[in-house]
Amino acid sequence: MKISWIKTKNDKDSFKIFENLGFNVIRIDEPDDTDTKIKELIDNDCKTIILSKEISFFSNDIITKYNKQDDVSIIIASGKNNERD
Repeated sequence: MKISWIKTKNDKDSFKIFENLGFNVIRIDEPDDTDTKIKELIDNDCKTIILSKEISFFSNDIITKYNKQDDVSIIIASGKNNERD
């Protein structure tokens, strides 16, 4: 099972431990490219994608396309400080 983490290029805190361990943590230069990167990962057989809370706001497809798919899991990670709305 392939797992990938996605965050913005300027995000220094999210998924730091996974990045240090050599996992596939992707830094996106342009947050508007989030849906394109998600599609690319799914096309490459990635079944679990974890988005930083910040980057998740830039994706329309996580609700409209992937919400009901059983073969793909997209997870939005909570903020570092477990902020509450």
